[in-house]
Amino acid sequence: MIRVVIADDHPLVRDGIVAILEREGDLQVVAQAASGPEAVAMSGKHDPDGVLMDLRMPGGDGVDAIRRLRAGAGDRPRILVLTTYDTDHDIRAALNAGADGYLLKDTPRAELVRAVRDLAAGRPVLSPLALAALTGRGSDPVALTAREADVVRELAAGGTNREAAGRLHVSETTFKTHLSRVYDKLGVSDRAAAVRVAYERGLL
Repeated sequence: MIRVVIADDHPLVRDGIVAILEREGDLQVVAQAASGPEAVAMSGKHDPDGVLMDLRMPGGDGVDAIRRLRAGAGDRPRILVLTTYDTDHDIRAALNAGADGYLLKDTPRAELVRAVRDLAAGRPVLSPLALAALTGRGSDPVALTAREADVVRELAAGGTNREAAGRLHVSETTFKTHLSRVYDKLGVSDRAAAVRVAYERGLL
């Protein structure tokens, strides 16, 4: 069972997300929060696998809550930003604070469900708009090849190694080889960190 906390200041939005997630047999909403500080408190109380975090909420925003969750518990829980804000500034702030994914609230239901599952499995999730907003940054001494950059984009899109390899028309073994090189270059050991570091350094 994947246990989730939802943080959003609009009760109707929370109710809608609960209805979507709890139709699935493997997803359970264990708590709801109306502010960033409340999300941190609920996460400490319930130890969820994932938190769906809005960014701007009265009483404490999501970015600060993400920082506090990361400072207190490392990589757990996984944090998925679910918001209406798609500016470059908002996306960078959330990812730099430690968010593992970024989706907009107009995401289709099926994609949201898949994103929560991907998140719990350690796979990062970024919307196409979030990916577009994060491109075109400055140079970095570490450079990814075109194929390695493709691999990082596939990581951000979610899904398994096999699915990503299929989209790139390579074998799963070849995909894993590229993935290992990405990890070595970026100095990371998991998919979420690879995506976050690559965008932080402007490598895509």
